Amino acid sequence: MRRCRLHVMGASGSGTTTLARTLASWWSVPHADADDYFWVPTDPPYAEKRPEADRIALMRQVFVPREAWVLSGSMLGWGEEVVAECDAVVFLRLDPAERMRRLHAREELRREGRTVDPDAWEEFLTWASGYDDPEFTGRSLWAHEAWLAEAGRPVLTLDSAAPPDELRDAVLAWEPR
Repeated sequence: MRRCRLHVMGASGSGTTTLARTLASWWSVPHADADDYFWVPTDPPYAEKRPEADRIALMRQVFVPREAWVLSGSMLGWGEEVVAECDAVVFLRLDPAERMRRLHAREELRREGRTVDPDAWEEFLTWASGYDDPEFTGRSLWAHEAWLAEAGRPVLTLDSAAPPDELRDAVLAWEPR
């Protein structure tokens, strides 16, 4: 695969940001993460959503017009017009137990030395664990699969249990149609 406008998505904890950064570095192109546009920078983080129109406008200002970039994260229900400008999508899947283990480890590092609201942490874990539940009404595997079926872009699905370099190589070897 050549340098392009690539969207890397999957459940929280599946490695989307890690793979996107790896690919962006390999291609020497910008990396953007959907959360940086979805959320207003606050302390504590993730407390205030940015209005949808502002998210899209900021993305268009910062990276969308460029020739190539890698965007990580889910934009389900709000970022379709940016995804329409992507050349392809990489969808990461991961065993739910391993994904939750990774989330716990990641959040431990993020919270180190910071005061964290335990209720917010539990709320996040409940939300993240709902991803693999077909009854869950939030961002879920089923919602992602339905969204991907309608995205109109080539999709490569990978098991993100593999190391980042192997995932990168799988993407680089892919020839989207």
